[in-house]
Amino acid sequence: MIEALRTPDARFENLPDYDFAPHYIDDLPGYEGLRGHYLDEGPRDAGEVFLCLHGEPTWSYLYRKMVPIFAGAGVRVIAPDWLGFGRSDKPADDATYHFEFHRNYMLALIERLDLHNVTLVCQDWGGLLGLTLPMDMPARFKRLLIMNTALMAGPANNPAFDEWKATITADPDVPLAAIMQKYAPELTAAEAEAYAAPFPDQRYKAGVRRFPQMVATTMDAPGVAISQKAGKFWSEAWEGESFMAIGMQDEMLGPNVMRYMQTVIRGCPDPMEVPQAGHFVQEHGVEVAERALDAFGFAREQAKT
Repeated sequence: MIEALRTPDARFENLPDYDFAPHYIDDLPGYEGLRGHYLDEGPRDAGEVFLCLHGEPTWSYLYRKMVPIFAGAGVRVIAPDWLGFGRSDKPADDATYHFEFHRNYMLALIERLDLHNVTLVCQDWGGLLGLTLPMDMPARFKRLLIMNTALMAGPANNPAFDEWKATITADPDVPLAAIMQKYAPELTAAEAEAYAAPFPDQRYKAGVRRFPQMVATTMDAPGVAISQKAGKFWSEAWEGESFMAIGMQDEMLGPNVMRYMQTVIRGCPDPMEVPQAGHFVQEHGVEVAERALDAFGFAREQAKT
């Protein structure tokens, strides 16, 4: 049994623009006893599913602006919290967290919820992990909405990432609200504190500390081989629709990285550039969600009224 912490429910009360009902699962194969959380909005019997995967150091709160837009188009929206984040349980030992730990969890969750006609919505680690999923279950995935992320097909060589890693690892009690306001200055103080809500103290932050450490520094690092395989899938086998949005102020996974990713993803059209957005593109998510729905041909609720 993996020792894990569970954030008290009171920490999630009265968060700005986050009044979604929680959903839990605690018996996924290989993860028995670990309770994972996900949002499940929109019609349960909808024929289309938008799977929204967050990254570091965020949680499903990151998608609070996009979830209602997607649900308003009549699709089912699933926004999980990775284990170690949000309302999901948080294994206490930093060493518990590794690439396959997270990846296999999400594969198991998709299978348990039996998701089909999935639009993968991803950013940051939501993409580093999420982009490796469709090749293992291609019949379940139909579309891609990609924002400021990449495939971990080799060692990172990016001064902006080095700065980010140093910021996260400098203090075991990672000052999440301050970090979020630094990288997303458009946040209010209450929104920044909401991002920190799942982590009462440093014991809860093992997952947060681990994600930057999981980025490859050598070609034989965990995740590299599978990411290379995923790159081949996206270049050669992907037949779905794609939509790309770029936070242009992001120096870590911004325009240069995303333009490269456009060449990797077969059939990816010219991206939507969001001039004022940084790394956390979802903070400008209403416009991105609306544009993506239009590009995919969904009739939005706003257009019907």
